[in-house]
Amino acid sequence: MTNLHKTNVPILVFWDVLNLSLAFFISLYFYRINDSLFQKMEVVFLLSLISLWLIIGYSNKLYGEWAGSSFYKSRMTKYFKTYFILAGIIGILYLIFSFPKDVRNLLMAILVGIPSLGVITNSLVIRFYTPIRDRRVKMSTTLIAGSGDLAKKVAASLESNSYAKLAIQGFIDCSNDGQVGLKKERVVTNLESLKDYLKDNFADEIIIALPYNQLDRIKSIVEVADFHGTRIRFIPDYQGVFGENVKSYQFGDLQVVNVRQLPLDNWFPNFIKNVFDVVFASLALIVLSPFFFVIGALIKLDTPGPVFYTPVRIGKGGKPFKVYKFRSMESCDNIIGGTQSTVKNDPRITKVGKFLRKYSIDEMPQFINVLTGEMSVVGPRPHRLFLNQVMQESEDKYMVRHYYKPGITGWAQVNGWRGPLETENQKKQRTSHDLWYLRHWTFWLDIKIVWLTIFGKKTHKTAF
Repeated sequence: MTNLHKTNVPILVFWDVLNLSLAFFISLYFYRINDSLFQKMEVVFLLSLISLWLIIGYSNKLYGEWAGSSFYKSRMTKYFKTYFILAGIIGILYLIFSFPKDVRNLLMAILVGIPSLGVITNSLVIRFYTPIRDRRVKMSTTLIAGSGDLAKKVAASLESNSYAKLAIQGFIDCSNDGQVGLKKERVVTNLESLKDYLKDNFADEIIIALPYNQLDRIKSIVEVADFHGTRIRFIPDYQGVFGENVKSYQFGDLQVVNVRQLPLDNWFPNFIKNVFDVVFASLALIVLSPFFFVIGALIKLDTPGPVFYTPVRIGKGGKPFKVYKFRSMESCDNIIGGTQSTVKNDPRITKVGKFLRKYSIDEMPQFINVLTGEMSVVGPRPHRLFLNQVMQESEDKYMVRHYYKPGITGWAQVNGWRGPLETENQKKQRTSHDLWYLRHWTFWLDIKIVWLTIFGKKTHKTAF
């Protein structure tokens, strides 16, 4: 994230909050509600509206990079996408609940006011931003030292910003055998001729985009730049060393690299996921509690033994915890050191247990684990210690799935990869789906997985 982007995100959030507040209070002025209870809850209503907007907007990347001539078009597209989702949610509430006429009028006025004011407020943002952008066009001239993939990536990033597109003078070829994959006209000099080039051509800065193993060349460029008073910026090739999902940040005087930066490492997505877990699990337990008593009675009547089976599973950070399940077998595996996996037509499964397992009802008590903070509603399924050790040895990056809390359901499960892990393909697919989920998490992905868990065809295909 650039410094420009860090500055602009609060500005965009401020304008959106201002827009929502104006739409709310202007609507309230024309459709004043005289109900005393509503008047006391006005602030709560407005804060709920703002919170819902920010959650939807963040999921739609409404507050992404602020740069480029297409910013206005991109911003307005995401703005109206966020608006229509918000309007859809309010529409659903409108259909479910019976609101008084004056409240309905207020809601309609707010929904009309948000896009109307939004066009104005977003136009003002662009109007204030344009002079800054134009000023940067005149100020900066940049050379990029490098001719490989990293250098091309830097150039592409700069050229996505309209102010930088005209500012790139060209590339400094630092290879031994001429430029690599660059158009000839874009290479303005090589490392040996750099000193003479800067003597005849002014450059505001040089961006060094070279791998760490070319330290001598990096030092040589710095020396030449210092001789001419040209500023230097160095782009560390973290992705070349560590792969994708790398993020650097400042820790005091030190620059720290988070080698595997994932969406849930950010506080706001993590906060949203935790709120969703608590709310969803609480509602689920309230609704399902009467059925729990019926299921418990059926289990006791079917076979002797406890209602619950509480095996030890591996959770966040590799820590073991007890998971709550309805007992579905006459004789269950050892809760700590169990190694016996369930197989198709397993003779241990009871009549009631067969039904419970087919529709994943045996997993429902794990909402208790969600409320105790040991599990999440959605996430990689927790495995036994024995299976965890086997998977750790055979599957690359398997333990990354333990960065976060395990889930009652997950991306692997709704794609048909639940059940046994006997073949290499089953192990590979379970791991790859879990890791994909962690890399691509969004709030709406969690909602999609919950939906597919209940209604998806693949979810229960391999259940037994």
